[in-house]
Amino acid sequence: MNRRWLWLGAIALSATILFTLVAAPSTGKLNNSGSTYSRSPDGYGAWYAFMEKQGTPVKRWQKPFDNLPGVSSPSVSPTEAQTKTQNGITLLRVNSQLAEGWLNSQEENWVKGGNTLVVLGVRESVTEAKFNTIQESSAGGVRIGTRRRMSELQEGEKQSLGDRFGAVVWQEQLGKGQAIFATTPHLAANAYQDEPGNYKFLAQLVTQTGSLVWVDEYIHGYKDQEVRAKEDAEDWIVYLAKTPLLPAILQAGVLLLVLVLAQNRRLGPPLTLAAPVVDNSEAYIQALAGVLQKAESSEFVLEVVGKEEQLQLQKALGLGSALLDHQTLVAAWVQQTGRKAAELEQVLQLQSKQRRISERDLLAWLEKWQALRYHLPS
Repeated sequence: MNRRWLWLGAIALSATILFTLVAAPSTGKLNNSGSTYSRSPDGYGAWYAFMEKQGTPVKRWQKPFDNLPGVSSPSVSPTEAQTKTQNGITLLRVNSQLAEGWLNSQEENWVKGGNTLVVLGVRESVTEAKFNTIQESSAGGVRIGTRRRMSELQEGEKQSLGDRFGAVVWQEQLGKGQAIFATTPHLAANAYQDEPGNYKFLAQLVTQTGSLVWVDEYIHGYKDQEVRAKEDAEDWIVYLAKTPLLPAILQAGVLLLVLVLAQNRRLGPPLTLAAPVVDNSEAYIQALAGVLQKAESSEFVLEVVGKEEQLQLQKALGLGSALLDHQTLVAAWVQQTGRKAAELEQVLQLQSKQRRISERDLLAWLEKWQALRYHLPS
């Protein structure tokens, strides 16, 4: 009986601690997606290092927007802002979640004062464009991983990057400054370190006015000591002193509920969880894929996957399961689908060469096979 009450006391204490933690005021969490402090694929640490290496360092802004020089606030007056930099300020914001592209009145007035606001990750409509595309720019090819486009630009807006489906990056002149928007938050993320055009293109966007470049880290949860001390002024003692009655009532209610449940239902023996079933085939495929990737054996993948894709294509065309020569297969493809022979000849020729290719070319080859399936007879 004493052991049972010990368990009940432990459960009640745990519930009380849990409720106290949940009810306590939140101190904020870091969101590293899009942050220059992050080394994850969606972070911007590599681009930050790239800017420093090429001699155009950027600074990290870790205060609220209304503390920026040029914003009407008690901390910084317009006169002080003019002495900071002759060409204004460029503020880069990388939104981890898509947001609306419009600016509030405070942001718009700040831009009109001669500053530049760059917002990456603007919510626009999804178009029929491919998800992964290469957009040409003055900085070279820029890899874009989104189907979102600004389909119709308004008066005063100018496209900086885009295709026939709409703008990916565009800018708008507001007074003496300008606002620049992009439909992807990953324009120069760490995942694109092998795409020099992406880093150079973003560098051109933020340095075109010659102003001081700041990256907004406050929106990712990073705050300097002054801001943190101000926002965290309410400590545990102040919080508990302001709300002494409600937490006590709720904690007593949780304790009473635990005691009622314990009296009506005894604690049973622990249940053994069943071990998850391992799919040996899937595990083998993943292991083999890892070995092939490390060995860069793209020619093996070309041969094995190519034969299987060709066999599936033959079956869809009603040509049986015995591998045919490429000329016969191409002729049947043209006759039954009405498509050009070159579409199929390209993938077959690359497959027949059996030579090592880059990972990018291999992925492009697989995408071409996937595109051919859409034109097969049902």
